[in-house]
Amino acid sequence: MDFCLCEIVQCLVSLAALVLILVVVVAHVTAPGMVDLSRHEKEKYFRTAQGKKESFPSLFDPHSLELSVVVPSYNEEERLPVMMEETMEYLEKRQKQNPSFSYEVIVVDDGSKDKTSEVALGYTEKYGADKVRVLTLVKNRGKGGAVRMGTLSSRGSLILMADADGATKFEDIEKVEAGLKNLSPKPDNMAIACGSRAHLEEESVAKRSFFRSVLMYGFHFLVWFFCVRGIKDTQCGFKLFTREAALKTFCSLHVERWAFDVELLYIAQCFKIPIAEVAVKWTEIEGSKLVPFWSWLQMGRDLIFIRLRYITGAWRLESPRKTQ
Repeated sequence: MDFCLCEIVQCLVSLAALVLILVVVVAHVTAPGMVDLSRHEKEKYFRTAQGKKESFPSLFDPHSLELSVVVPSYNEEERLPVMMEETMEYLEKRQKQNPSFSYEVIVVDDGSKDKTSEVALGYTEKYGADKVRVLTLVKNRGKGGAVRMGTLSSRGSLILMADADGATKFEDIEKVEAGLKNLSPKPDNMAIACGSRAHLEEESVAKRSFFRSVLMYGFHFLVWFFCVRGIKDTQCGFKLFTREAALKTFCSLHVERWAFDVELLYIAQCFKIPIAEVAVKWTEIEGSKLVPFWSWLQMGRDLIFIRLRYITGAWRLESPRKTQ
């Protein structure tokens, strides 16, 4: 009996080792090559309020504004106006109180099938292209790809990533700005402040089904085990970067869909970039593009592959390089 049990244990260990080797091989072989920072010719330009085409600047250029707000948007013609009204009201009020404050909002239409670009261009016509620019991607890249393209086209000394659904109150930018300033030291002026919903987790768990709660805790464990430690909420779409930190992290970013936040923070921790986590107000907004089971499954796979691909050398931390 003991002999049979020993054989079973050995078989299970061998099977587990075989599965692990297979996963590592699949992760390495299926990894995309170098980070693709190229863009389609049509994605190099934005339209002015008069309908003229002008070239986007580059993240590699010196900053010329205080703040850039990058808004990734996919089929957001209905939710975008609410977010934009709140955002523009806050930014305009802040500029009136402090005339030296300068900003831009870059709405990145991630290959939408609705009128997202047209809705966003309405704000260009209202406020001017110096304040609101629309970057329309030729095809859908995923939220991470949209954020990267917008960030690479920005002019701000600080760059804020903000979701188009307006789930986070825009005025909370003051909280993440304070979190960024409180970070010390800031090597080469690199720092990141992440909005966080961790303080709301107990309340949100009470409203979720048992299955969704299990998925959430499983995702948190995978994030902690494979990639990022010390950050309770990696997925809140309200993150503030210094220009230098954005350049350093986005030039190494491979994941373009839901798990891109995790890879960004993993890259930041590899580069020892200081990160602050700041509690923000957050409201559940209907119309989420995240499909509970399949999106979580995809993110779980991506988390495992992120770590394995860096460990095996399939992915490497990139030095900032010019876009094409």
